[in-house]
Amino acid sequence: NGKEEARAYARIPSMGTLRPCVEESSGKDGTPGKFDSENLYIEGDNLEVLKLLQGSYHKRVKMIYIDPPYNTGKDFVYPDNFRDSIANYKALTGQTDDEGKSTRANPETSGRYHTDWLNMMYPRLILARNLLTDDGVIFISIDGVEVCNLERLCNEVFGEENHIGTLIIQTATDNNETQINTEHEYMLCYAKDIASQPFWGRKSEAALKIQEEYKRIVARMGNNPPAIQEALRKWIKENKEQLPKVTHYDNVDYKGVFHDGDIANTKFGGYVYDVIHPVTGKCCKVPEKGFRFPPKTMEEMIANDDILFGEDETTLIKPKKRLESVKDSLRSVIYEDGRASTKVVESLLGRDVFKNPKSHFIISRLIEFCSNDKDIILDFFAGSSTTAHAMFLSDISQEVHRKFILVQLPEVISDKDKEAKQAFLFCKDNKLAPNICEIGKERIRRAAKKIKEETPLFAGDMGFKVFKLDTSNFIPWNPEPDKIELLLRDAVENILIDRTRQDLLYEVLLKCNLPLTLPIEEKKYGENTVYIVGEGALAICLDMKIPQTIAEEIVKLRDEYAPIVPMQVVFRDNGFTDVAKTNALQILKQAGFEEKSVQTI
Repeated sequence: NGKEEARAYARIPSMGTLRPCVEESSGKDGTPGKFDSENLYIEGDNLEVLKLLQGSYHKRVKMIYIDPPYNTGKDFVYPDNFRDSIANYKALTGQTDDEGKSTRANPETSGRYHTDWLNMMYPRLILARNLLTDDGVIFISIDGVEVCNLERLCNEVFGEENHIGTLIIQTATDNNETQINTEHEYMLCYAKDIASQPFWGRKSEAALKIQEEYKRIVARMGNNPPAIQEALRKWIKENKEQLPKVTHYDNVDYKGVFHDGDIANTKFGGYVYDVIHPVTGKCCKVPEKGFRFPPKTMEEMIANDDILFGEDETTLIKPKKRLESVKDSLRSVIYEDGRASTKVVESLLGRDVFKNPKSHFIISRLIEFCSNDKDIILDFFAGSSTTAHAMFLSDISQEVHRKFILVQLPEVISDKDKEAKQAFLFCKDNKLAPNICEIGKERIRRAAKKIKEETPLFAGDMGFKVFKLDTSNFIPWNPEPDKIELLLRDAVENILIDRTRQDLLYEVLLKCNLPLTLPIEEKKYGENTVYIVGEGALAICLDMKIPQTIAEEIVKLRDEYAPIVPMQVVFRDNGFTDVAKTNALQILKQAGFEEKSVQTI
C-alpha cells in the first residue's frame, strides 16, 4: 500500500548531489558571493535533500520547524514519483522544459485526498527524525483539515510517548461566512526522546524590563537600596500592564532586585533545624510545616545574602528570589495577530509578495525555548524564510550563534497566476528568476541588512551558503547490452563534463558524512592541490595527474593537523597510473592509514 511504499522509499538512498552556488551565497558579514557562512539554503525537493543530509547531519539538528503545505486541495506541489525522483523534481521546477510545471491540485474528489497528503509527509518525517539530536524537538504547523491525521502519523514516526503537546496559535478572526469562524491553527510538538528533553525556559522579557529600569535608577541614584526600591516600585506600578507575572519583584538590596518568597515546605514533614538571627543571636521561628530547604542549602543562601531576616527572631525568614532567575514558560495557547508579521515582511519586500507569512515572533520564541548556542535549526518547507529571520532575532536577543538549514522547492511563479502577481513583479523588478527560492533568499539578505543596521555591534553569522539539488557529478554505471562498448570507452572519465572541482568537493563531503560548512583549506604542491577539510578530518586530491609523492605530503599533513578522528583520504581514481596508485596506497598504509579510510572516486 501507499504507506509501505512511502516507508520503503525513505530507505532508498538518493542518486543526487548538492551543488554549491557561490554567486548566490552571502558571507557571514553579508557580502554577496562570499562562501564562509555556516548557514545553509538548499534548493530542491526536500525528500531528496533530506536523504542527502542523512550521513552528514545524523543526530546533529536540535530543532526542526516546518510549515508544510496545508491540504487545501489547491497547493499540493509534492507529487512524489518514487521511480525517478530527480527527474520528477526537475520537471516540477521547470528545469526540463520552457514552460515550468504548474501546481498540481489534490482535489477532494480524487478519492485519495488525505492519503496523498499523508504519503507525502510520511517519508519526510521519517528522514527528519534521523537528523534530530536525542534531545531534539520538532514543531509542525497545521490547520484543522489534517491535524488529526498528522497527529496519528507523528505518533507512528516519533512515538505517542514523545508527543510533548499541541500548541494553539490564535490568529486574527476569519471573516468568511461559516457556522464557526476559525480563529486558530495548530502546532504539533514532538521530541526525539522525551526522556532526554531538558527543562524549557528562557529569560522573562518582563523581568528584563524591570532589570533595565533598575540599572537606569542605579545610574541616576547611586548604590542606595532604599531610595532605589522606592523609585522602582513607583515605576512598576505605573507600568504594571507591561509586566505580567513579575510585578511582585519590587524589593531591592545591594545585590539587586528580588521577591521575598515563602520559606515553608508545601506539606508537613519539612526540614526542622535552628537558624540564628544575625542581630538577636536567637533561633528564628520555624514554619509549621518545616523549612523547604535542607540545612546545607540554607547555609549557602545565608552566606550569599539570599535570605531576608525580620527585625527579630519572631518573624519568619524569607528566601530572596532574584529577578535574574525568572524564566518564561511556553504556554499552550499563543495569541499572535499574523498581520504584525505581514507588516514586517512588507517592510522588507513590499506588499503581497508573500501573503500570510508565518510569525517570526512565534518561531523566534520557540527557538529561544528549545535551543542554545551552536545548535542547528532545520526548516525543510522554508517558504518565505521566516525561520532564518527568526533565528537571527533570537541570536541577538540571547547573544548566541546558532546555525540554520533551510530547504525549499524552487516553485515557479507564473505571470498568469493572479494570486502571485506581486511576487512575479518583485522577481522581475529585482532581476531574479521567478521562483519562491529567489524571494526567500532575498528576504534573508534584506532582514540581515536591516538587523545589522539596527544592532551594529552584533558579530554573528548573518549569511548563508546556497546549494542546489542536481544529479550526481559521477556518471552511474548502468550498462545496457548495446552500450557496453561505449561505456567502457567513457569509463576513463566518470565525471559529468559540466561539473566543477568544487561540485566534486562537496559531493565527497556528503559521501564521507561530513557537514557542508566545515572549513576547507587548499594546499599546493607544484601542479597538484590537496584540500584539507575540517582541520584534518579529510584530505582530498581531485587532480587528473596525481604522483605518488602526494601520498607522502598527505602523511605530513596528517601529522601536522593531528586530527581527533583518523583522517580520511579521497583521490580521483582516474588521476593515477596503476603503478602510482599502488605505491600511493602502500605509502599511506605504512604510515598507519587504515584501508577503509582511503577511497578513490
